[in-house]
Order: sequence, then C-alpha cells, then structure tokens
Amino acid sequence: MKLLVITILLLPCAALWSQAENRPYGLLTDLVEHTDYTWLDGSVSNVPVWQMDDAVESLQYVEIASAYPSFGWIVPGKAAGTYQTSYRIIVADNQADITSGKGNTWDSGTVEDRKSTAVPYGGNALQPATDYFWRVKTVTGTGGESDWSDVKAFRTAAKLSDYAACFYPQVKSPEHPVSVAAVEPSTVFADFGKAAFGQLVMTLTSDAEKDSVVIHLGEQAAGGKVDRHPGGTIRYHRYALGLLKGTHTYHLKIARDRRNTAPAAVLIPAYIGEVLPFRYCEIEGYGRPLTARDLVRESVHYPFDGSASFFECSNDTLNQIWDLCKYSVKATSALGIYIDGDRERIPYEADAIINQLCHYSVDREYSMARRSHEYLLEHPTWPTEWILQSVLIAWYDYLYTGDSRSLKARYDVLQARSLMQLREKTGLISTTTGLQTPEFLASIRSKAPVRDIVDWPHTGILGLNKHEGGEADGFVFTDYNAVTNAWHYEALKLMGRIAGALNLPADASSYSKEAALFLARYNKTFLNAKTGHYVDGDTTTHASLHANMFPVAFGMVPPGRMPKVLDFMRSRRMACSVYGSQFLMDALYEASDAEYALSMLTKSDDRGWYNMIRVGSTVSLEAWDNKYKPNQDWNHVWGAAPANVIPRKLMGVEPLLPGFDKVRIKPQIASLSWAKAVIPTIKGPVHVEVENKKGEYRLQLTLPANMDGEVYLPLLSKTCEVKNNGIPQKITRLKDAPFISLGNIPPGACIITMTY
Repeated sequence: MKLLVITILLLPCAALWSQAENRPYGLLTDLVEHTDYTWLDGSVSNVPVWQMDDAVESLQYVEIASAYPSFGWIVPGKAAGTYQTSYRIIVADNQADITSGKGNTWDSGTVEDRKSTAVPYGGNALQPATDYFWRVKTVTGTGGESDWSDVKAFRTAAKLSDYAACFYPQVKSPEHPVSVAAVEPSTVFADFGKAAFGQLVMTLTSDAEKDSVVIHLGEQAAGGKVDRHPGGTIRYHRYALGLLKGTHTYHLKIARDRRNTAPAAVLIPAYIGEVLPFRYCEIEGYGRPLTARDLVRESVHYPFDGSASFFECSNDTLNQIWDLCKYSVKATSALGIYIDGDRERIPYEADAIINQLCHYSVDREYSMARRSHEYLLEHPTWPTEWILQSVLIAWYDYLYTGDSRSLKARYDVLQARSLMQLREKTGLISTTTGLQTPEFLASIRSKAPVRDIVDWPHTGILGLNKHEGGEADGFVFTDYNAVTNAWHYEALKLMGRIAGALNLPADASSYSKEAALFLARYNKTFLNAKTGHYVDGDTTTHASLHANMFPVAFGMVPPGRMPKVLDFMRSRRMACSVYGSQFLMDALYEASDAEYALSMLTKSDDRGWYNMIRVGSTVSLEAWDNKYKPNQDWNHVWGAAPANVIPRKLMGVEPLLPGFDKVRIKPQIASLSWAKAVIPTIKGPVHVEVENKKGEYRLQLTLPANMDGEVYLPLLSKTCEVKNNGIPQKITRLKDAPFISLGNIPPGACIITMTY
C-alpha cells in the first residue's frame, strides 16, 4: 500500500499579491466600484462626478438611488492569517472635510467587526442629487491600523428610496480590425477578430460627390466575404452609403430591428444608439487602399475588467472554450441587463441564472446581475422552472455579495416564486390541475399562466419538425413533473436560508421542515426502485437525462443510490441543450464524477462547446449547432456555462458563507496535468494552481485577507499522512465522496503537496 504524504507550507505572499499599500482598496458603493467617474455617450470622461454640473454636455454616471447605501472594500494585508478586527468609515458632502479625515455627514466611529462587504450606511438619509465622498480605514491582527483608503465619490439620484439597485451606463470600446484585405479590385474585407455588439466608424476618401459604397456587416464569413445568407438569426446587414468629396469620417447608422425593439425587449439607451452584433465588415465599391486605422468598430458593453480573471490548463481545447465563454460575458452585455440574445433582446430567468454565475466568475462585478434579477421579478417569463429560478438567483446574489437588502425588499415575491400555491393534495406541485388562480398569477407578477418547460427547444416549434427530438431527451410531460418539482425543492431549501439571512426564524424553520418532507415525498414518487434512476413523472416509466441530472445537482439523491443514477446519466451523454448543460455539469461535479465531466467539457462532436468554435463563432451559441435550433442566434450567453463551471467546479472555488467570508477550495481537475486560475471575489482575487504529476499532487493557493478557506483534495491513497510545515496534521476522509478534508486554511499563501 502506498503512503500518501501531504505537506502544507505557508509562504510569504509578496510575489502573489500586487496590492502593496497598507490601505483598503477596491471600494464599492452599492456594489459598484467606479462611482466617481462620468461617461460621455459611452466613453469615459475626464470630468469627475462632483464636477459634472459644469459640463455643457449631458454626462452619464452611476446614480446611487439608495438613501442608505452599502459600502465594501478589500482588506489590505499580505501576511498569513490577516483578518480585519475593526473599521471606521467617514462620509462627507465636501472634499475638504473628507480629505482632513472628518465625516460631517456620517462617522461610524471605530466598529469592532470583521465585516468588509455590504456594510450599511448608518447616518441620516442621504439627500437626492448630492455629491458625497467616503473613505475607510481598517485594523488587522497582523498589520495594525491601516492608512485611510483613497477617497471614493458618488452622486445620489434625483429620487431616492431606502433601497434601490444601481448600475453603470453602457460604454463603448473602439477597436480596429485585426486584418484588412482587398478581396476584389474594389472590395475590402475586414475581420475584427471577434464578434461584438457595436457600430462602425469609417474614414473614407472620394474624388466625386456622387460616389457611393455598399457596406456588409455580419457574424459569419463565407468564401472570404461576409455571408449574405447565414441562416437562422445569425446577423447580416447591408447598408448603402453616399460619399462626400474629400476625406471624411462616417458613422454608420444601424437600422432598427422591429422584433428586438418590440415592447417586451430591453432597448438600447439613446446616448449609445442602435447596435448590431458583427465580426466582419465588407466595403464594396471602394477602389482606394484601406488600412486598419481607417475602420473602427465601437463595441458596446457593460464596464468589464478582463484582467480580473484568468484560467489556463494543460488541455488546449479547454483553454479555447474558456476564452470563448469568458468573452461571451462581455460581448453580450451591451443592453446593461442580461438578455437572451440579439433576436429578441428579452430577459429570461434561465439566461440570467447562467449569465449571473458566469459574470461573477470572470469579473468582480455584481450590479448587472442584481439589476437583471430585480427586472425579472417584475417582468417574469412563462416557464414554471424559470419562475422558480428567481429564488436561486436571489440566493446567489446574496451569497456572492453578502448584501441582503435585495432579499429583504423582494421577500414577498420570492416567497410567491417558491410556488407553494401550486401544491396539490399529493404534496407535489402542478401547473395543470387548476390552481393557477388570478391571485396566484398576481403574486408572481405574471400576466398569463405558467407552463413546464424542462429544456428548450421542444419538438414541433421554432423550426423543429416532429422527427427532430428537441432538447428534452424525449421527456414525457405529466401533471406531476419530476424536473419542475426538483426546482421546487431547491426553492424551498433556499427560501429557508433566505429567511434565516433576514432573521425570520419562524419562516426559516417552516421552509426547512417543508423541504425535508418534500424531499422524501419526491423520492418516493419519482425514484424508480427497480431501475434505480428517476422517471419523468408520476404516471410514466420514461426516464430522461433531465429527470436525473436535476436531483443530482440539487443534492436530492438518497445515500447509496448515486451509482445507478450516474450510470443512467452517462448513458444519455449530452442529451440536453446548452442551457441544460449548466445543470448537467453542476450535477456531475456534485457527484464527484470529475473525469466524465472533463470529457463533457472538452468533447469535440457537434453537441459540445468546441463545436461553437469550429463553426466560426467567437461568442457562445444559443444551441449546440444550427441543426438543433434552425433559428438560433450566435450571441447567446446561456451557452457559456464553462465560464462558471471551470472556476466553480473544476477549480472548485465557491463561497460557503455570504460575501465570501468562507470559500471552499475543492479542485476536480481529473486527468489534467495542471491548471491555474485567478477567480475574482468581492473580497479580492483567489489564486489557485494545481499540478497533478505522477506521484505528486501540488496545490498552490492564495486567499485574500479576511477570507477563510475550507480545502479538499482528491483521495489518491487509502493511507495518508499530512504535514503542515513538517508537523503531522490530522485529516478527515469524507464518507460520501472521494476526498480528504484539510479543514480550515487562513488567508494568505500556502503550498500543499501530496505525494503518493
């Protein structure tokens, strides 16, 4: 028997931490960092927010609409075991006071508390349309009292309430093409490298007043030109442009699409102007030389820090998939609210929950997710499961930010979204047994009855013929749907946690007890004792991938039953849509089936993420391939699940306590020989590097100050010895998973080596 040896070596982390100053940084006001900036029609302005009244132009800025905002910061400190022991915040309505250390609006005094996220403002209600300035200093057990942070300014909105979410304006990034080539004597073809929602600016020269050109923009190329007939809703537009004599700069006006500007759609702000997703530009009828400097695509997106996250591993296919999915988060953010893609530009809960987790995983940005969530609470869509997803979105918002104000403000509608009102005498919920009363629909803010969906698209609609199976793996719909009821269980469980976070012990106890009772009822109804896996409904013996992956993802499978459920799931392969794949991947990692999960992430057939790259897209698709959804678009972020699956599951970095007070580190890199990542959190970045060489497993980890870690490693031998700086340490083997627990790890840097 081989002996497993683990060594933990705490290291100085100067090489891994770039924040050298002894002062808090990364200051957030109502979850937004750059509240002191202004923007001029999408471009960052040189005018700070407190001077914007002197500008002739109308500037955009982050409007703090809460009379009692929250504050957050990253605690400074490089030493191992750095925890904040106290803080002091001052707020002033003028620069002189704040600079001199005086909070004439509010001075918290010294508060002995570790809290550094979602710290509530405790002064008198702020005034509307007013500039404020704040800063913070901290005390840590390793570094003592810090310097004051830099001053952070913000301006309140014209109308305030006790709580309101805030958000950035949309911005523009000018980009030149990566290549420009003459494909015919009077035709130029430009490739911007990646698709983006944007506008085109050209500098062209003409000898005559009546010259004209034709501009073709599109997401797909064919034969060295923009594809004029790409199919589905892959974007292609044609524009004619008359030229003035001489050299002039032309800003192409994108035409309105009546479908994606219909009443249900989110509209682009007037200060930005209409946009089109495109990668390629072809200018026809222009005989002069044209360079990359003559063409600019103004890409429109939400403010995005591309340096906030990083991933690389020994599998190049997975690296390409990560790049595709990370970029998709930025590229699809042009409307400022999570939408389903350019075809409709409508927010859907299913898109939002995947987009939310992806956004959290690639950038330290939380306001767009919250804005989208609160929009959907008032403008729900029709699928039953997606109504239930609002509870999960709300919980993730709290878990990643530590800010419970949205939970409190929306508690009533979240309660209704658990769909307890659809509970039948069987104890299960159903949408087809006459319980969708007007009162029920009003409580969930819906104008029409909801319907079960399972996955999308179904057979027979949106271009799918009856011989095409859709994406629900032949799911058999009954009155009592296994997938819908699995979502209901997860909503009950999380409503118990939400009630606890809001200090509502009676509700917390009630929801928790109801969830436990419901779980027993669920397994009795849907878990087939003979086959060992779940069926689709109470009156069918048909079993689908979906009926099994959701119970696994939500931790519903009874002890000892997982092997048969997993065997069935493996037999179905990727029998779900790109939307469903989010929950398939969650389920596989929840079941510790890391090697199979890796094979699903990196598979190269037409039902995998690599196929999106192979067909030529640079943004995630709405479906695996055109043949699975003939009207699909090429800019749908619900197809970008690896952007969150890789950091959360493969690298294993997930919050255990709200605001990342505690993080779980549980890498599941399977047969990868190495992988490394930087994962943003509200408390600062988590650095993880894993090497899995023959005979040695090495985990290098850096946690930011004020964050506890809970570390797990794969069980590679029955006998283990753990050492921390040469001192033997007790470890715990998990009973229900092939892992060993190393217990708590303090903030700072450490290297864990495991020889076997």
